[in-house]
Amino acid sequence: MATTVFTIANQKGGVGKTTTAVNLAAALAEKKIHTLLIDLDPQANATSAVGIEKHEGRSLYGPLRGEGHAFEMITPTAYEHLALIPSEEDLAVAEIELAQMENYLMKLRGVLQPVRDSGGYRAIIIDCPPALGLLSINSLAAADFLLITLQCEYMALEGLGQILRNVDRLKTANVNPGLELGGIIMTMFDVRTNLAHQVVDDVKKHFPEKIFSTVIPRTVRLSEAPSFGKTIFAYDPHGQGATSYRNLAVEVIGRFGLK
Repeated sequence: MATTVFTIANQKGGVGKTTTAVNLAAALAEKKIHTLLIDLDPQANATSAVGIEKHEGRSLYGPLRGEGHAFEMITPTAYEHLALIPSEEDLAVAEIELAQMENYLMKLRGVLQPVRDSGGYRAIIIDCPPALGLLSINSLAAADFLLITLQCEYMALEGLGQILRNVDRLKTANVNPGLELGGIIMTMFDVRTNLAHQVVDDVKKHFPEKIFSTVIPRTVRLSEAPSFGKTIFAYDPHGQGATSYRNLAVEVIGRFGLK
């Protein structure tokens, strides 16, 4: 079966983007779907969240420069059916160097093409930096679908509009005309506040076909898990966070035909 590439993006930090990338990838792997998680954020939070230490020369920095191949960077994790391409600090330099390269928006697409062609992974999930710089734009150029994490807080819709305008620009410029908004994932939902309910209702009203039914709660366990180098399924397998990400994975599998 063909490989489906998802990029999880939001130009704002602290909206559950990396938490979602890591735990959605782990939830798909738990369903025995071969999944590759790519950490494209120089902060390497997704890398540490699955218990992998940063090592120089193990990120996509080299392949983006034409040195080595993505296959060489794939690292097994403690989770069956889940592999990782880690990040490291050198990726921050890639933001600067990419701008000086020919065809600089398509570098990641080219680097990942052999991995896609191999058929070794049903899903590839890319975790982007919390800014729409060249690494994030490269991930959008390489993806089939954009998944947006949206915090259940004030001005969420305004941030959503900014991301979608950038997607339209990429499509209009023929950088990735096939890119689609795959879905909107509401995160950090606090059941006790009226505002959280109102934000979800607003997004449902504007994007009824795109919002996922599963809403990710704000929980201490989800916040704690990365500091122990664990996914939520290893850290708190029966808690509210794990249940939510399992439900989200079921929706993703159904929406994109991953089985």
